[in-house]
Order: sequence, then C-alpha cells, then structure tokens
Amino acid sequence: MTEIPSAPGQPSSSDIGVLLVDDHALIRESFRALLDVSPGFVAVGEAGTGTEAVRLARQHLPDVVLMDVRMPDMDGIEATRQICAAPETASVRVLILTTFDLNEYVYAALRAGASGFLVKDATAADLLAGIRVVAAGEALLAPRVTRRLIATFARQALAAAGTPHGLEVITEREREVLTLIARGLSNTEIAQHLHVTLGTVKTHIGRLLSKLGARDRAQLVITAYETGLVTPKPR
Repeated sequence: MTEIPSAPGQPSSSDIGVLLVDDHALIRESFRALLDVSPGFVAVGEAGTGTEAVRLARQHLPDVVLMDVRMPDMDGIEATRQICAAPETASVRVLILTTFDLNEYVYAALRAGASGFLVKDATAADLLAGIRVVAAGEALLAPRVTRRLIATFARQALAAAGTPHGLEVITEREREVLTLIARGLSNTEIAQHLHVTLGTVKTHIGRLLSKLGARDRAQLVITAYETGLVTPKPR
C-alpha cells in the first residue's frame, strides 16, 4: 500500500502532538483541519494502516494516537498493542475511534493498552477534550458506556477462564480501591468513601498499576471484572 505522507507539524513545547490513524483519507483530513484551528494541538502525522501507525509513532513520539480499529494490513488493536508494549513508545497514549461504542474490537483495544475510546460522530469539543484527558495520562472512561462494554466482554472472558484469580499480589485495601474504581468512582469519591486523603488514594492506585501491570484506569477496570472481583449486574 502506498505510504501516506506524514506532513508533520511543528509542535511547541506546550502543544499536544497527535498522530491521526484511519484508512479513510476524508476522516483524517477532517481531524487535521480541526486540530489546525485548535490552539494547543498539532497533527504530527497521518497513517492509513496499523503498520504505518506503529512506524510513525516511533518516528514522531506523539502525545496521543487517534486510532481507528478496522484497517487493512494491520488492525488498530495490534497496532495499539505494539505501540503500548514497545519501550520507545511506552509514553504514547492511544485513543480509539470507533463507529460503535459497544463491540469486542473496542474491548480488545482497551485490553491492548488503549486509554479510552470515542465514537466517530463525537462533537469537536468532545474530541478535543478527550485528547486532552488522554494526553494528561488519564483514562478516558465514559462510566456507564465503558463499564457496560467491559462488563459484557469480561463476563465472557471470566466464563472461559473458570476460577477467578490474579489478585493475590494486592492488599485488602488495594482490593477495596480497585473495586471502587471499577464501580466508576472518581479519586475524590473514593477518598470520601474510604475516609482517607486524596493523596492516599493516588498512592494506592499507583501501586495497583505497578502490581497488576496496568497502563491506566481503563485496564484496572478490565482487571477487576476479568478476575471476578467485580461482577456485572444482571440485566
């Protein structure tokens, strides 16, 4: 497939560098046009396949990759996995763009290390806000939608795996924090619920990320469901 010129911008130290990945040129062009007129953002490159996305992520080290899921050559799930797993791109955050908000592709992408997802018909304001959240190192979780997505597919994974396991390395307090994260509570709400300081909550979350090998909050939620710590509510 013909390589797509990256046409990188020249970000300042305060700009959020974004790599645009989609196999439809019109979609990439619309996102680039939005970033071009939005202060604080710069498109550093474009890719039409997962293979090209991985190469350009290594070349430009963007703050955020806007990643389509279904593409030729290499899909967005595998591209996300390679970007998130490689030491040289470990700091790059991936934001999944999808046509549907509930499907196994989005779930697989979150498991692969994506920090969140947005549907392609999101407003310009929502897209820019999402990029800011992910660039800041947070997970972009729309609580009801994301938890429903994770619960749906984690139920299948748990059923296939049998006996829940995998949380032996965390303390009882960390299990409480993980449960509350999976239930959708913010750090402030967790602190209030447990009657501890916000700093203590952040410390527990940092330890959870380290012990469970999770990139961010999204992967912590997945772990809570897949290990059976939190069970999906009956429909």
